[in-house]
Amino acid sequence: MADKAANPTSARAYDIVVFGATGFTGKLTAEYLVQSKEAGKLKIAIAGRNAPKLEACKQALLALSPKISIDLLRADSSDFTSLVEMAGKSKVVITTVGPYLKYGEALVEACIETGTHYVDLTGEPEFVEGLEHDYQAEAEAKKVKIINSCGFDSIPHDLGALYTVHALNKELGEQSAGKLPVKVEGFVQARGTFSGGTWHSAITQFSRFREYQKKRKSWKKAKNSIPTDRRRSRVMKPSVKYCKPYQAWACPLPTIDPQVVKRTAASRKEFGPDFEYGHYVLVKQLPKLVGGIIGAGGLVALSQFKFSRDKLLKIKDPGQGPSAETRAKSWFKVNFIGEANGLHVWTQVSGGDPGYDETAKMLAESALSLAFDKSLPKCYGIVTPGSGIGVALIDRLQKAGIEFQTL
Repeated sequence: MADKAANPTSARAYDIVVFGATGFTGKLTAEYLVQSKEAGKLKIAIAGRNAPKLEACKQALLALSPKISIDLLRADSSDFTSLVEMAGKSKVVITTVGPYLKYGEALVEACIETGTHYVDLTGEPEFVEGLEHDYQAEAEAKKVKIINSCGFDSIPHDLGALYTVHALNKELGEQSAGKLPVKVEGFVQARGTFSGGTWHSAITQFSRFREYQKKRKSWKKAKNSIPTDRRRSRVMKPSVKYCKPYQAWACPLPTIDPQVVKRTAASRKEFGPDFEYGHYVLVKQLPKLVGGIIGAGGLVALSQFKFSRDKLLKIKDPGQGPSAETRAKSWFKVNFIGEANGLHVWTQVSGGDPGYDETAKMLAESALSLAFDKSLPKCYGIVTPGSGIGVALIDRLQKAGIEFQTL
């Protein structure tokens, strides 16, 4: 169902505020916004704590789009009052300020308090699950959409699974669509680099593995005590396998993406009564696969100790990123296989540089959709891109050059 009610934030000073616009990904996101098709009507502000850097960012944005008006707002993650003042002036707040476990919760609370929609780039499961546990009821009551993981984590996978299910249901026909068990597997291929912010978030999450598992047990216990009419939705058990169609090894990818897809499936009837999702990275050569598994295990082990963790964090500073030339050579493909009642569909989501350019595009289009699109799902609270925006965002991304196709 679509929500065609008037937006309660329509009278606010800004459509979108970008918090963290002086960082690498934040600046790319702001650049995309001021050159978007909505730029002519877009009321935008950039926010942060460093006034000289904000002014320099503003001038760079004006050089790209001289006719647009850009305001500056002072806001600091450690100053809750400033976050409330910033959020209260906008329909939507974009934040690229991570790690979100450290800097994200206060802004989420400010957005809920002011009735402001929120989008971020987090790939941190502990942060997202904590928000679900602590803020879902309040955000849902206020009809606020707090949408996490609006970059490469997890939009290609989340919306790719939604697109695949729609393609599968089209083949199944009206009599069977949404009424049968469904299985979808996603296979990731990519060439690109990751940001300093992503590196810091990953190391922080690795270092908190034990604490996170303890929290999950208590959250699961609390969730199981609440009656629900949601359908069954789960992630496949991890296993390494050889995929003949891709002539490559498929290794389970331990990211937030499967959990995001699982949550979207639980909230949308078209995923059927029993949905299962598998998430993999494709590796052509077995030695590289083994080396990658060993390397990931080493990072998890080293992140447990303060000395080695501090050394790892110094490898890449937040805000660092590659040149435009390097980004232009980067790409991603996520192949999906959907199955129901013996019928299969093959789909693909593909685009350019996953870590920066396309991530900034996905984040910006998510915010633009919340600010301007009138018919969005009536799904509020701590929600996913697929449940909170859905098909409208697929349409936007297709028009912006990210390809969704049935193979």
